[in-house]
Amino acid sequence: MAARTTREVSFFLLSYLSLCFALRAASQTVSDDDKRILLQIKREWRDQPVLASWNDTTTSSYCAWTGVGCAADGSVVNITLDGQTTPKISQPIPRSLCSLRNLTYLDLSYNNIPGSFPTSLYNCSSLRYLDLSQNRFVGVIPDDVDRLSRLLTHLDLSSNNFSGDVPPAIGRSPAIQELFLNNNLFNGSFPAEIGNLSRLRSLRLAYNPFAPNGIPPKFGNLTQLGFLWMTSANLVGQIPPWFSKLEALVQLDLSENSLTGTIPAGIWALPNLVYLYLYKNDLSGPITIDGTIGALRLEEIDVSMNQINGSIPQDFGKLQNLSVLFMYYNRLSGEIPASIGLLPSLTDLRLFNNSLTGVLPPDLGKHCRLWNIEVDDNKISGELPDGLCDGGAFTSIVVFNNNMSGKIPPSLGSCSTLNNIQVQSNRFSGEVPDGIWSAVNLTTVIMGNNAFSGGLPDKLPWNLTRLNIQNNRFSGQVPSSAGNLVVFLASNNMFSGNLTSVLTGLSRLQSLSLGGNMITGTIPSDLSVLKSLTDLNLSHNQLTGHIPVAIGSLPVLTSLDLSANELSGSIPTAMAILNLYFLNLSSNQLSGEIPAKLQSSAYEQSFLSNPSLCAANSKLNVPACRRGDSGGLSRGLRILFFVLGGLVFLMASAFSVFVYRDCKKRSNGSDPAIADFGLARMLVKPGQPDTVSVIVGSFGYMAPECGYSRRLNEKVDVYSFGVVLLELTTGRQANNEGEQCNLAEWAWKQMQEGTNLRDAVDPAIKDSPQMDDITRVFKLGLLCTESLPSRRPSMKDVLQILNQCNRPDGDDCKPCAERDVAPLLSSKTGSRRKGSPDDGDESGLACNV
Repeated sequence: MAARTTREVSFFLLSYLSLCFALRAASQTVSDDDKRILLQIKREWRDQPVLASWNDTTTSSYCAWTGVGCAADGSVVNITLDGQTTPKISQPIPRSLCSLRNLTYLDLSYNNIPGSFPTSLYNCSSLRYLDLSQNRFVGVIPDDVDRLSRLLTHLDLSSNNFSGDVPPAIGRSPAIQELFLNNNLFNGSFPAEIGNLSRLRSLRLAYNPFAPNGIPPKFGNLTQLGFLWMTSANLVGQIPPWFSKLEALVQLDLSENSLTGTIPAGIWALPNLVYLYLYKNDLSGPITIDGTIGALRLEEIDVSMNQINGSIPQDFGKLQNLSVLFMYYNRLSGEIPASIGLLPSLTDLRLFNNSLTGVLPPDLGKHCRLWNIEVDDNKISGELPDGLCDGGAFTSIVVFNNNMSGKIPPSLGSCSTLNNIQVQSNRFSGEVPDGIWSAVNLTTVIMGNNAFSGGLPDKLPWNLTRLNIQNNRFSGQVPSSAGNLVVFLASNNMFSGNLTSVLTGLSRLQSLSLGGNMITGTIPSDLSVLKSLTDLNLSHNQLTGHIPVAIGSLPVLTSLDLSANELSGSIPTAMAILNLYFLNLSSNQLSGEIPAKLQSSAYEQSFLSNPSLCAANSKLNVPACRRGDSGGLSRGLRILFFVLGGLVFLMASAFSVFVYRDCKKRSNGSDPAIADFGLARMLVKPGQPDTVSVIVGSFGYMAPECGYSRRLNEKVDVYSFGVVLLELTTGRQANNEGEQCNLAEWAWKQMQEGTNLRDAVDPAIKDSPQMDDITRVFKLGLLCTESLPSRRPSMKDVLQILNQCNRPDGDDCKPCAERDVAPLLSSKTGSRRKGSPDDGDESGLACNV
């Protein structure tokens, strides 16, 4: 008995050892075969860089090679060479790949593999997982695609360039649980046979240009389906009511199609539904819920961009997991349920572009980590809730184009996470909480078209890039610093002060609008630092001085509005290099000729109400230029020609001659006129010396002889007229109480001291292109104000000189009709007042006859 037992034990031990040796031999054979196959694959893939570790000379096991996974027996069961984690493969799939008999998992996603569908994979009989997504496959999926492994549960062909129809054979793969065909170029149809895949849990057909098609009724058989993604699949018709049977659905996405009709009430009863996306369709009607809402697991609802009407269901306030509610661009009416404000998970609420009324839920933000609310373009009234930032995550409020009123809640001023405020076009009032202007994360503030008041801080938040406060009641100084501000729109407020220190602190501006305020002073020349500026509006303020030449150095400026100010001087020729599609310089006091390159028909309305501008282009609605025009000066001279003509006529009359001792210009500096000093005396007998017993006239315009002699002639009027010419060219008053000498004495002093005439003339015209003519008129004024009457020209001579200067050729224009102007530049005696007033002494300044 003992011997028999021993023999049995020996037999079993021998059998076990034989089996172990056999298995080891078989394993060695498999190992040798799979290693050889891997090296063959490498050769067929032409030594792609990702396969550098696939090397027979290395001591490591092939199971440790990049992308290779082995079973316990050493057979290769997994190849994962996705291009996200390894260098990309750019060669077709080798036919030898399926020689790996135990291969069950193949992931070649995110590569650049070209060619048609790899039918060689039909030979991978053990394959359960196949991912060929994100490659460059083209053409159609073959009609016999069901020849792929019958064990296949996961097939991902997404993000390629497959086209044509999805073949019905795809529905004959009974084990398929996940079918991903999204993001291709399928332009035919998708088969109803997909509904035969009873084990299907996830179906993705999104983003394909399919022929218009409804959702096949067979899809109602997919009772295990948890994920359905058919965005932008050219779906038409209605959402079938049988969706209520797909109780396993977790995500339903039918967005961006042409679906019509109402949302089936059964969808709101799906017990596992978490994500519902039906946006951008043509769905209509109200949202109907049978009984109470059953989809209590809902976290995200997006039914925006449809034609849904009616009100927001009160039952939405029962969705304790709801974080996202998007219903914008619909036709919703009624009030927002107050219960929405009590939802503990709500983070993002977007209801804009509807017809909602009432007030915002007063508890909004108090019970959740709300971060965004957009309810613009509705009819909502009332105030902003004061608890929006209570959750500590609030970043954005967009409520423009409503009927809201009241003040901005002080709590928003302490909301450190806030970065976007858009409350324009409401009826808000009062001052903005100070804390908003110091919020470190604030990037956008749009508050236009309200009734806000108060001032702005001198320094705005560093991160602020867009500030629009147009059409309010803000006052005080314009902020001088905002390091990253790109758009600053503050027109139609009550800002005052000047821009001297403003522009250098806003160097990144692209658009600046300060029109319709009370800003004074000049336009700073350092605006040349605004190299990114495209739009500049400083219209309807009280700006004075010249348009700075620096405007011409703004390389990308396309829109410029400086209208309705008090700007003077000429238009800088440097502006001609700008590519302006909009220009408005109207209603100023600009003078001179418009630069030639700005005399385009595109600017026909750009220069209106500038009486002293001229142009060659008649379409610009300004006078035509005459040679020698220099803006206000030329206009003044034309009036003087008219006045002088009348004087000469009167003096030549045989019956009555008048002595006009006071020829003034109006206080605005541009419209000269004969003042009331005229007609001071009428000669009784023509040709006889005139006498006066009373001195009549304005000091500063009266000739010196009026103070010591009763024997006066027309040279008194010549003197007064000379003073007017000096006023025109210097911009100074005839008799300034703050100075020790009158204008004529001051002008002669400048000549005797050798002052540059450019420094003596009015700063408003010293840069005029007609500077030569201005100089001649100044010198003529000096001749007319000679202290000795005998050395002054006659009125006829003055008129002749001015006529010569005003002719289009103007080449013979001299300060004296037949006189050499050189003596004006030097003095024989060094003193204008030496010599007897009436002795005709020639020792003073001479104008050679």
